[in-house]
Amino acid sequence: MPQPTASQTSARTPRHYHLIGIGGTAMASLAGLLRSAGHRVTGSDENVYEPMATQLRGLGIDYAEGYSPANLDVNPDIVVVGNAISRGNPELEAVLERRLHYTAAAVVIKDEFLRGKHVLAVAGTHGKTTTTSLLAWILESAGLNPSFLIGGIAENFGTSFRLTDSEFFAIESDEYDTAYFDKGPKMWHYLPVTAIVNNIEFDHADIYRDEIAYNFAFSRFINLVPRNGALVAGWDSPLVRELAPASHAPVESFGYGDDSGGADGHPRWTARDVSFGEEGTRFTVLHDGREWGEVRTPLTGAFNVRNCLAVIAAAESVGANREGVLEGLRTFASVKRRMEVRGEVRGVTVIDDFAHHPTAVRETIDAVRQRYPGRPIVAVFEPRSYTAQRREFQEAYRLSFAGADRVVLAGLFHPERYTAETAMNPHELVDAWRAEGKTADFIPEPDDIVARLAPEFKGGEVVLVMSNGGFGGIHGKLLDALGS
Repeated sequence: MPQPTASQTSARTPRHYHLIGIGGTAMASLAGLLRSAGHRVTGSDENVYEPMATQLRGLGIDYAEGYSPANLDVNPDIVVVGNAISRGNPELEAVLERRLHYTAAAVVIKDEFLRGKHVLAVAGTHGKTTTTSLLAWILESAGLNPSFLIGGIAENFGTSFRLTDSEFFAIESDEYDTAYFDKGPKMWHYLPVTAIVNNIEFDHADIYRDEIAYNFAFSRFINLVPRNGALVAGWDSPLVRELAPASHAPVESFGYGDDSGGADGHPRWTARDVSFGEEGTRFTVLHDGREWGEVRTPLTGAFNVRNCLAVIAAAESVGANREGVLEGLRTFASVKRRMEVRGEVRGVTVIDDFAHHPTAVRETIDAVRQRYPGRPIVAVFEPRSYTAQRREFQEAYRLSFAGADRVVLAGLFHPERYTAETAMNPHELVDAWRAEGKTADFIPEPDDIVARLAPEFKGGEVVLVMSNGGFGGIHGKLLDALGS
C-alpha cells in the first residue's frame, strides 16, 4: 500500500479521524489517503463488501462492525460522516449530542489534499471510475507521478488511492450528495483545474428532484474551472454540448467517429478506424482533423473509446509525454468490478460489472458482445440502486437488455422502500422480454439464480453479472457450482 513521504507527513499535524461509513468506496479510499498522510484512522460500518474490505484490512485500519455510540470512545479529533449516514443512526446521534467536530468526506479531501494542486477531476453520469483510473495510469506512464482518489480498485496500482509529491491529483468527481447536512454534490468541493465531463444523463432520482436540478449540478461544476484550466467535454452527449459553451476555460471536445476536426461544432478529438476484438481495441486518434497517434488498449466497447479520448485530451492539456500516454493506454489493466473477468469454468466465462443505469447496462452488454462475438450472453441483473428500482426507468431497462440472449432479473433491494406505483415491476419486465422472444426469468435470490443457471450451461456462455452491490457473492458461487 502507498506510504507517506517525509514531505507529506511533515506538512501536516497528525490528527485522529474517525469515519462513520468507512466501508464505502470513497470513504475507504479517503481512509487510505489519511493514513498515508500520517493521520490516525478509525471507523465504523456494517456489511462491508469487496474490494474495500480487503483494502481496509491491508491498510491495517481497524473499524467497528455496526454503528454504536461506543465507537466514539476513542475520542477522535474529527468525525467524517459518510453520505450514506442519516439522522437516526445511533453513532451520528452521539456525535451531535457530544458536540464533536464533524464534517464531510469531500471537505476533508479538499482541505487536506487538493488545495494548491492541479486537480484533474473526472465527472459524468457514466464511466467515471474507469476514466479516472485510466487517467491516473497514463499520467504515471508519462512520468508525472500523480496522486489519485478513485471509486474502485485500479488494478495497475492495486489500490483506489495514492498520495505523492506531484502537483497533479486525479480524482473521481461524483455528483451524488455530500452529506446529510450538505445536499450539494461532492464534485463541487473538488477544485477542478482540468475537468472531464464524459456525459450527462438523468440519474440519482433519490437526490435530484428532476433533470433540471441534475443538469444544474454539472453546469456549476463546469463553472468552477479556471480560465487557465481546461474543460474536456464529451460531444456525443447532447447535454454536455449544451452546457460546455458556458465554460470560462478552453474546451477540448471529444467524440466517437467524427473526424471533422472541431469545425462547425464537431469534436476536436475523434477516433477513426476503430477495431474491436477479444484482446481489446485499436483505433487512430485525430486532433483537429490531424492524426495524433495509434492507440492499442485492452479496453473494449464504444464507451471506452470515448474514455480513452477523454484522458488523451486531458493529458495533452497538462503537457504529458505522448509516448508515455500511448504506453499507458496499451498497458492499462482496468478496474475491479468494471467488466472484470472473475473466472472461466467448463467454457463458461463469468464477468462482474458495476453497471446499474439503463445506459450503462446497454453499453456494457454491447461491449461484451464486441469482445466475445458469437457467444451467448446471459445478463444477470440486480436492481439495487434507487434509480434501478424506480418505475419511471422500467421502459429504459426493457430496451437496455436488447443485446443479451438471456436475462435473469433478481429481486429489488429493500423493496419496502417503494410502493406499487413507484417500484419497478419485475414480472412486467420479464413478460415484455418474453413477448419479444427473449429467454427471461425473475429469480429474486442469488442462490436460486446459481441453482437454476449452473446445470443449464453447455459451455461457451458469457455470464455478465451487473450490480452496484455485493449481490450475495453470486460470482464466486456460480463459478464454484460450475466447478462441482
